[in-house]
Amino acid sequence: MRPLLAATLVATLTAAAGLAEAKTYYVDAQTGADTNDGSVAKPWKSLKHLFDQNKIESRNWASLPYASGAQLAARNAGALLKAGDTIVVADGFYGELSFTGYYNASDITIAAAPSAKPRLSRVVVTSSSNWHIKGFDVSPAHAASSSRAAIVAVESHNYSGPTSKVTVEGCTISTIADISAWSANDWDTKAANGISASGSEITLRDNLVRNINFGISVGASKSLVIGNTVENFSGDGLRGLGDYTVFENNTVRNCYDVNDNHDDGFQSWSRGSDGKVGTGTVTGVVLRGNRIINYTDPNQKLRCTLQGIGMFDGTFVDWVIENNVIITDHWHGISVYGAKNVRIVNNTVLDPNNSTPGPPWIRITNHKNGTAPQGCVVRNNLATDFSSAASGVTEDHNIKITDPSKLFVDVANYDVRLLPTAAAIDQGAAQYAPATDILGVARPQGAGVDVGAYEYSTTPPPPPPPAPDATVDSTSPSADSGASSDTIAPAPDAGTSDDTLTAPASDSTATGDTATAPNNSNNNNNNNGGEMKGGCNTSGAPISNGLPALPLLLLWGHSMLRKRSRSKRS
Repeated sequence: MRPLLAATLVATLTAAAGLAEAKTYYVDAQTGADTNDGSVAKPWKSLKHLFDQNKIESRNWASLPYASGAQLAARNAGALLKAGDTIVVADGFYGELSFTGYYNASDITIAAAPSAKPRLSRVVVTSSSNWHIKGFDVSPAHAASSSRAAIVAVESHNYSGPTSKVTVEGCTISTIADISAWSANDWDTKAANGISASGSEITLRDNLVRNINFGISVGASKSLVIGNTVENFSGDGLRGLGDYTVFENNTVRNCYDVNDNHDDGFQSWSRGSDGKVGTGTVTGVVLRGNRIINYTDPNQKLRCTLQGIGMFDGTFVDWVIENNVIITDHWHGISVYGAKNVRIVNNTVLDPNNSTPGPPWIRITNHKNGTAPQGCVVRNNLATDFSSAASGVTEDHNIKITDPSKLFVDVANYDVRLLPTAAAIDQGAAQYAPATDILGVARPQGAGVDVGAYEYSTTPPPPPPPAPDATVDSTSPSADSGASSDTIAPAPDAGTSDDTLTAPASDSTATGDTATAPNNSNNNNNNNGGEMKGGCNTSGAPISNGLPALPLLLLWGHSMLRKRSRSKRS
């Protein structure tokens, strides 16, 4: 046998043997004991003792403080739990899950047992790698705590090192379970933040984050934020401050106005080497298939006027904003201030009412320092207004919504799929159009691409794959295939602290944060609900931009196809 072939075979067999040896251990707060062996018959009682008693074999930096180029060394060599193992956790309360300096070679999974929802007061993963935390109910209320810090914090640290390849999946994260009795002061003084993540290659998937201040704040780079729901919040729903991160198929809904924060469904801003907001760049972020809903109950108390996607302190470089649905009571539907090569394509943006502020626009405009956008595209969008800069932005094949009832299946219930007679059908351009719509329906279905987030189809979209329950069985997860090194240095803090109450100031120009509405002259319409902007022109008198009164509950008349892409991103 040739030496290279022999060496390859040995390496392959060794790797396979390592995977085969992955084991599953059990923890049960009600029936277990920490003197047990962790088997299904003799589970441990706590998670904390696994770290306190050095029962997890891992790696940490050979010396601290961490410095670029540092080497990893064995930690707890020969300990019982190893990379690739799974810890299955039964119902019960387990306190705070917090650890620092555990860099695993492959995932160690800590997951709820089938049909269980174990409780934690907080999760803090610091300076660690290759962890998968799945299926927990996390709330400071479980410990009668009044802490307002991020309930789930995945964080790098200048002293102890960067964090990478951490997944938080299928968790319920809340300040308290019921906020119906909260006053504005309760919201302003009690609401904790949901998830905060720094580092790189962090995955936040299928979590329910509710009754919180800021929802999900991600300064991490090369990360995935997919299929999460943020509901009942008083700050921003989502924040994306790191490069090359994907926000996909998330739902943000029900904003509460309790202080002077400019609330956004999604917000980003840059911070330069001088430490000042708006002097740097945020690069390569994708916002795809997200739903941002100002409110689901028109009678909601403390209802805010939510800015949809607010990006006011660029420069934003190589962003893709596509297939999103924004229903918000503000002028800022999708607003980008300071942009290079930003694409806003096939989004649907509309107003739930006729009141001020609003109606929401799509706009790419100058940086606050006056720098004009460069190489940007606004195309194939359905929106109640468009207001981009005079140069640096190509705008075409957009339709200005004039009568939503002639475009959408059921605007009162936020079902904004296209009617078969909608003016948006076949009116888009193929270039830059996403290959599928927000439901996964292939584009085009007819003679051309439809305008907006939905492609009209007479065939129902394929059913979404069953949402994974937040449990595991005895099968160990596959190893993380991410490309970045364990020794990658953390990026500097990318913005205002996640635990503060005030975001960076939003648009300070006359239009947006003041009561001055945009000029809506020349609003034409046709019998099918919209006016072409840059495409096929129509004519007629303008019709109200507002939607009918909204019901108590959010009723989506369709299924959402959640994509599970883990494609490599540079």
